[in-house]
Order: sequence, then C-alpha cells, then structure tokens
Amino acid sequence: MKKSERYKIVLDYFKTHVPPVETELQYGSPYELLVAVMLSAQCTDKRVNMVTPALFAAFPTVESLAAATEADVLPFIRSVSYPNSKATHLVAMARKVCADYGGEVPDTFEALTSLPGVGRKTANVMLAVAFGREALAVDTHVYRVSRRIGLVPMTANTPFKVEEELKRNIPHELVVPSHFWILLHGRYICQARRPKCEECPITEACKYFASHKKQ
Repeated sequence: MKKSERYKIVLDYFKTHVPPVETELQYGSPYELLVAVMLSAQCTDKRVNMVTPALFAAFPTVESLAAATEADVLPFIRSVSYPNSKATHLVAMARKVCADYGGEVPDTFEALTSLPGVGRKTANVMLAVAFGREALAVDTHVYRVSRRIGLVPMTANTPFKVEEELKRNIPHELVVPSHFWILLHGRYICQARRPKCEECPITEACKYFASHKKQ
C-alpha cells in the first residue's frame, strides 16, 4: 500500500466517523490550559481534571500562581505524577509569564518553549488549542500509533521526526484535528500493551495488523 493511500484511509475514516474533537483537559483560559497540559505530562487527563478545579480556585490567575511558592501548590497536585517538579515548574512558569510577557501566556513557539517546564509537545498543544495555529503535538500515543500503523517509518525515532513526517503528509486543514484523532485512537483502541485490533476500524491501513494477521 502506498503511503498516500494509507493516509487517505485513516484520515477519511476519522473525518467521516469521529466528531470534531479537542483536548479532554478541562480549562477556561490559555493560562488554565497551559497549567493543565503541564500537569498532564506522563499523567492521565482524567487525573488532571480531578485536581485542577481546586488548583484554579486557589490560583485563579497567572499572577496568583506567580505569587505562590512550590509548597503552596504541592498539596493541590500531589496525586499527579512527579508533583514536586511540576509544582516547581508551574510557579517558575507563572513568574516568567508575569515578568516577561505582562501576565499574558505567549502565543509563539519560541516564547512558549522559553517557559520553565514547557517543551515542544506542550507548546504545540497550546498553539493548536489555545491560539488556533497549525501545530501538531506528538505525545506518547501519537508517537506510538503513527509508527505502529505505518503513517511514519520506524526510522522516525523521535517525537520531532514523527511530527515532521506527519505534517508533510497531512493536509493543512487537518493537522490540528489529526493530533486528537490519533491521540484518542491510541488512548482507547491502539493501546500500548495490547492494541484492540478486533475493535479497530482502520486495520486495512495498518502495517501492524497486516504483519500480525499472517502469524
């Protein structure tokens, strides 16, 4: 199967059968989204959504978070992964946003990645979701599924290489929704330990399924 055919099958299915999707994280502003995405690293969105209401009630603005200490923040996020480092990053992020960007979450990749605790994936989520830019974040689900299905070659062995390969082959208008389509497919169907191939609607385009079907 040609690469273009594989992309067409996968994208046509998602466009036709999956409603418009966004992040499952709950937020009300770019500030809240940034905090939630930072907390979601190596943690489930469900868990993040459990802790953010109380966190945002205590620190409703970036200025209030900037005025806090790590010890102030830690009790609210203790149940997420790596709470100590995340508390440190959240406070440092808020202070830099206030000091360098007038309390407004910046809307460029370079500025976002200058913030403590904000890497390429988080910056791309912010650009796509908060600011409507053409960005494609590669998390563990997108990385795994893209390689497993065959949307990208196995030589695309870093998140950046996967991102670049996907963006070369996905139409511009589908770049942002594709992140969430692939992510949610990985979260609920094409899972890491045991992909649910029997439930998967795109097996005809999947290299993994084709190779394992023959065994």
